[in-house]
Amino acid sequence: MKRTIFILLLGLQIISASGQAYLRGEVTDEKNAPLANAKIVLHSTGYVYSSGSSGLFGITIPNRMDSITVSMDGYQSVSMEVDASVYQSIVMKPLFTSVTVQKNKLLSFTRNLQLQERQNWRPFGESYSSLVENEFVNTTKYPETGFAIRIDKASYSNVRRFLNMNMKVPPDAVRAEELLSYFNFGYTPPEEDSVFAFRSFLSDCPWNPANQLFFLNVSAKKIPPEKIPASNLVFLIDISGSMDMPNRLPLLKSAFKLLVDNLREQDTISIVVYGSAVGVWLTPTSGKEKIKIRKAIEDLQPGGSTPGQSGILSAYRLAKSQFIVGGNNRVILATDGDFNVGQTTEEELDNLITRHQESGIYLTCLGVGMGNYKDSKLEVLAKKGNGNFSYLDNEQEAEKVLVKELTQTLYTVADDAYLNIKFNDRYTKAYRLIGYDNKLKALSDSVTAIEGGEVGSGYSLTALFEIVSATGVTDTVSAAAGYSEPASSADPMLGMVTVHYRLPADSVLRCSNFRAPATPGTFSTLSASFRFAASVALFASLLKESKYVKTSNWNEVSAIANQSYDMNDPIQTEFITMIDKAKKIYAKSRRKRSKQR
Repeated sequence: MKRTIFILLLGLQIISASGQAYLRGEVTDEKNAPLANAKIVLHSTGYVYSSGSSGLFGITIPNRMDSITVSMDGYQSVSMEVDASVYQSIVMKPLFTSVTVQKNKLLSFTRNLQLQERQNWRPFGESYSSLVENEFVNTTKYPETGFAIRIDKASYSNVRRFLNMNMKVPPDAVRAEELLSYFNFGYTPPEEDSVFAFRSFLSDCPWNPANQLFFLNVSAKKIPPEKIPASNLVFLIDISGSMDMPNRLPLLKSAFKLLVDNLREQDTISIVVYGSAVGVWLTPTSGKEKIKIRKAIEDLQPGGSTPGQSGILSAYRLAKSQFIVGGNNRVILATDGDFNVGQTTEEELDNLITRHQESGIYLTCLGVGMGNYKDSKLEVLAKKGNGNFSYLDNEQEAEKVLVKELTQTLYTVADDAYLNIKFNDRYTKAYRLIGYDNKLKALSDSVTAIEGGEVGSGYSLTALFEIVSATGVTDTVSAAAGYSEPASSADPMLGMVTVHYRLPADSVLRCSNFRAPATPGTFSTLSASFRFAASVALFASLLKESKYVKTSNWNEVSAIANQSYDMNDPIQTEFITMIDKAKKIYAKSRRKRSKQR
């Protein structure tokens, strides 16, 4: 009964009550195939509607006679006068323009890798992108490498969810860079006229004493509170039947109500829903009307299929109609990612979001749920939408993402950001980037471009490389690699770091440079925060069952973390308990395998 009432209420909110006539029709192509999600603009009101999954539409209009414009990507727009007493059959002709094939871009790139067949592990029907771990690379042959700078942290809370369920973590669910991004390992304010600040350290490697560990910390500037731009936020909320569980829609409702507390009068909030129906649940509303916004969120009820494609298109249209020049224009998609109507595959969603990349509208994805959670789909959406991605496994995580780290999550200081480092082979024989592993599908493409990421206000990234130190390398070889400093240099350089980026709403490609010193120290003398970062990297490698840490064990992770964590930091304290849980789960699994042999 509640769901029936909810559907009726949604229909009443989507359709204006003042309408006096009802216009019906269908949108098809020249072969009479229905066209879903065609944009229909009613000229008398300026309201925007869309055709349904079967190309059908029904619109309440003020008078019997009106006019409309129908448009859709890849087709010629149609403008026409309409009579509500006549059924409208609208045929759209293709533009006949060439279609650009979207290739999978890389998260990091150094050289071609030999691809191997892999067995995907998909627990409960969940989906994760198959990843290929970065290998050691010969510096003389391949001195330069790079990776995308992203603020995604979804992998950490998802890993926590599995461990809290006393289950092993699917290896492809472990993205080491996202586990590292979850923590704050120290922040260095950039110079006043700079976007980024850098720090680096070189020490022995705790899990392989024969090698070195290179820490690179990059901090983005903070936007002063008085300069935070006005926001145009569209909450795109999945209210389909699959969301009818405590850790899904109810969790999201709590999360969005937390975000509402931080809204200002100059911020505009809209809500688009998809499930039993697709439409605008809350029209654009000032952030000062918190009671109205909270009530709209609380009234949401789950039911129906999951037409994610229709919801995404509706949300982008609404965001575009309220676009704030120089503001923070963003769609926040909240779902378990289980799209089952319309475009549903990663490739289809990739193409769908790519069309909107240049719109100036960012996309933040909030994943929830378990069992049919589609991590791979949400990751694609966030990356192609120039946005970020988090997984909410509890209300505390929602508060962390949408309250405590709000500026990092929602306010951008750099776009299309990626980092290059050119190692000096005088000091580095080989190197391995920890994390930033590429998708198997991306590596099979011929494209070698890195897909840059969005960087939020005050974000701090720490990347780790395992390095094989060079010995006896001649000055001639170093010069051939592009370096000319003498071996006796007082300021030896391990490598030149360059961050490439664009400012928001700016097409100019900019860069910031940093000379990383080649001065090694001991791991024990590193600051506690970087020793703790090493424990997180080792933790991720053990979860992935990496071939590079076969001689390491959970006791080593525990020892490093316990000697370096901040007891006053609840997030770091929680990590200690996660190590203990993982140790028991994976030790139990190892004993089972031994008995089977």
